[in-house]
Amino acid sequence: QQPEYVLDAIAPGRYHRLVVADDGSGMSKEVIKRAFEPFFTTKPVGQGTGLGLSLCHGIVEGHGGTLSLVSEPGHGAIFRVELRVA
Repeated sequence: QQPEYVLDAIAPGRYHRLVVADDGSGMSKEVIKRAFEPFFTTKPVGQGTGLGLSLCHGIVEGHGGTLSLVSEPGHGAIFRVELRVA
């Protein structure tokens, strides 16, 4: 069963929403808590810098938007980007 996708509270207004989902191995709660931290990676040494999600998070928030993640082991991941319509 796919994890429930809970919408975060955001300010009223018009938004563009981009949702990206995969059917990968999913992430534990511990990994989700750290997923947007700079240099955090679950990959072996030399195979990842841990900068991808933290850079995306910074860019989206820098434009006044939100980036959120829902996942659980065995059920892939769902990323949601919301940017206010100018």
